[in-house]
Amino acid sequence: MTMRERILAVIQGRETDRVPFVQYSGLAGPDEEIWSVIGRENMGIIRWSAVHRFEHPNCRFVSEDTSWNGRRGERMSLHTPKGILVEEKVFDPVLGSGARRKHFIEKREDYEIFLAYLRDVVVLPDVDQYHRDDRATGEDGLPMVAVVRTPYQQMWIQWVSLEDFSLHRVDYPDLIEECFSLLADIERRIFRVVHSALDEASIPFVDFPDNITAPCIGPENFRRHCVPLYDELADMLAERDVPVFVHMDGDLKPLWSAIGESKVRGLDSLSPPPDNDTRVADAVALWPEMRVFANFPSSVHLADRETVYATAWQILAEAGHTARLQIQVSENTPPGMWRKSYPAIVRAIHDFGKP
Repeated sequence: MTMRERILAVIQGRETDRVPFVQYSGLAGPDEEIWSVIGRENMGIIRWSAVHRFEHPNCRFVSEDTSWNGRRGERMSLHTPKGILVEEKVFDPVLGSGARRKHFIEKREDYEIFLAYLRDVVVLPDVDQYHRDDRATGEDGLPMVAVVRTPYQQMWIQWVSLEDFSLHRVDYPDLIEECFSLLADIERRIFRVVHSALDEASIPFVDFPDNITAPCIGPENFRRHCVPLYDELADMLAERDVPVFVHMDGDLKPLWSAIGESKVRGLDSLSPPPDNDTRVADAVALWPEMRVFANFPSSVHLADRETVYATAWQILAEAGHTARLQIQVSENTPPGMWRKSYPAIVRAIHDFGKP
């Protein structure tokens, strides 16, 4: 079987010759470089993709390179008819990932500017993007069609700090609810584009890039702001047997019941112990229909080969021969450690054998 066939088999509930090992394309290292070490047949790739794009005719983003204390940074300005919002990021010199030192929204007045942007957003189909990604991955893997984060998650991850967001929900509830409403409307327009795209493309699953972690949302907010949208898309795609996955990469125990009651059928980037609190064994036992794309714990890449092997074996053993597991690298890893950890993970998968 090719890696593409293995990944599809897991998604579609069919037998496969072994558990797929996959990375988000280029995450731990260049795909071609990794293949040269462990073999192309031993690692698949998932490429982030979409079938929609945005236009905002009366707004524009302007990016400016900058630096703080000698570290590379970026200042992003959002220009709208109501004013300008500014975000500032500083980038990690090793991982290259960005951390916000200033968010777009900080005070009440910023919401009127943000709302002007949301009202201006136009959602357009772009199936060609998916076809390009599908050709690029070929038999090595799959493109992953993503929608956008649900409103609650999008607000605190992309637009306003979690601390300010919590205060603003108390101080300006009407403004926050209006943001939620407009963001949900944009999300639903994306849903309709995805549904239409099924006539033009063979899309095996659709992902919400929500980065769910229980301490930042809690069961009540998760049930109110996330699950209804997950279920709405799942209902739209059910006639084509296209499952909905959600990127849930944090601590999940307080959300177990809500996850089980939802129509989500795939956990993308489930991050098991020692990094987070939900084991693969928990997912397999709690949610019999759930596909588990388990992120290999990022911290364990630093361990010796024997520990990496043992951790991979434990993940495999917890899933058992259910054919519902994919081991992947979908969170940042310590630079260069893949040279030690990836061969050990691959060896464990081969030793474990057929699901």
